[in-house]
Amino acid sequence: MDEMTLKALAKINIGLDVTGTRPDGYHLVRMIMQTVHIYDLVTVKKSTTPGISMTTNMSFLPVDEDNLCVKAAKLLADEFDLESGTAIHLNKRIPVAAGMAGGSSDAAAVLFGMNRIYGLGLSKKQLMERGVKIGADIPYCLMRGTALAEGIGEVLTPLPDMMRCPVLIAKPAISVSTKYVYEHLDALENPQHPDIDAMMEDIKNQDLYALGSHMGNILEGVTIEKYPVIQQIKDVMKENGAVVSMMSGSGPTVFGFFDDEEVLQRAKRAVEDSKLANRVQCTTIFQP
Repeated sequence: MDEMTLKALAKINIGLDVTGTRPDGYHLVRMIMQTVHIYDLVTVKKSTTPGISMTTNMSFLPVDEDNLCVKAAKLLADEFDLESGTAIHLNKRIPVAAGMAGGSSDAAAVLFGMNRIYGLGLSKKQLMERGVKIGADIPYCLMRGTALAEGIGEVLTPLPDMMRCPVLIAKPAISVSTKYVYEHLDALENPQHPDIDAMMEDIKNQDLYALGSHMGNILEGVTIEKYPVIQQIKDVMKENGAVVSMMSGSGPTVFGFFDDEEVLQRAKRAVEDSKLANRVQCTTIFQP
């Protein structure tokens, strides 16, 4: 096998809490991650040209070591002294800078693909140990599914599969700096902490409405203050039948969970008609 094309799946945070700060400045988190059926396509193949090369369908994306895909490929190429070159092509479909771990998922796909085509024999756990060196979300993107993430996001505990439900995704035409959000988090006077333990019990019980009542993202307090459009999109989803609507990660993507496909489609049209988002799509919960 000299070539593989892989689906790099997006994630949403269905619960995100910050519990403290490490001495190096990184924030400690406690969050529940969930994969959804939105994906990039990543092709990894052996090349007769030495080194790492990358192409993409998005002209504004870097194709050097500023891209996590190239960093991931170089990590394995250097460690295993690979003689063949590696060519990567990224067909980008996940919204960029959206709080959906698109870049991390792409890098995870590169690690997985290179492990296969070069026969490196690394286990998923060993790939995760390498992935965290270049991005805290990469271990989760290798694991996928429903998981509790702690530490800086790299300490993962698999959870029971979340209930399948229709999901609406909407991204406004803004980009959010994760660094800005975390830097301003400590200034919040009364941050709203989600009940992560209750959420885990709700998932175990497959109770979507109870889950919706306990969900929360502590970062919304910073991001929504700076970008009110996020709250406006949440409101439109709720007004049109979402069981719950929330921002993913540091934003700006908003997602809504629904218990009925027809209601989801009506909400999609309402969000589109509002002109608040430049990307609106329906998807579903991914279960490995």
